[in-house]
Amino acid sequence: MPLDPSFVGRSWPPTQPYVVGREKIREFATAIGADDPLHHDPEAARAAGYPDVVAPPTFPTVMTMAASRQIINDPELGIDYTRVVHGDQRFSYSRPVVAGDVLVCTNTVEDITQRGGHDFMTTRTEVSTESGEVVVTAWSKLVQRGAEQ
Repeated sequence: MPLDPSFVGRSWPPTQPYVVGREKIREFATAIGADDPLHHDPEAARAAGYPDVVAPPTFPTVMTMAASRQIINDPELGIDYTRVVHGDQRFSYSRPVVAGDVLVCTNTVEDITQRGGHDFMTTRTEVSTESGEVVVTAWSKLVQRGAEQ
């Protein structure tokens, strides 16, 4: 079943707040091999003008992947997650994510197309503070492979 194109433009309510923890940033940075002191040492981060350790640029994936469940779990969309592969990811920052941030994600489906028997869905997730300051916008493209013949 193809994805329902009427979902283009649909948004979901903001997610529950996610408190960005210093140790989560350190763990993520270690996992991806990001050894810059800004990701690990609060004093180095403060010396560089940040209030605490700075998350690596791909850290928002932790929040946006969890938030995408709002979209993926909507039965009316028609997504079969067993046939989904990740096609693309990009971020646009207003400022870095730092330890102590309390962030929410708001998801929107930007595009759904079909090509070669496959469905392509682009989502946009605004990652903002609880007061509405946009920190980063993340775009993700999911590809639902066509059903096997």
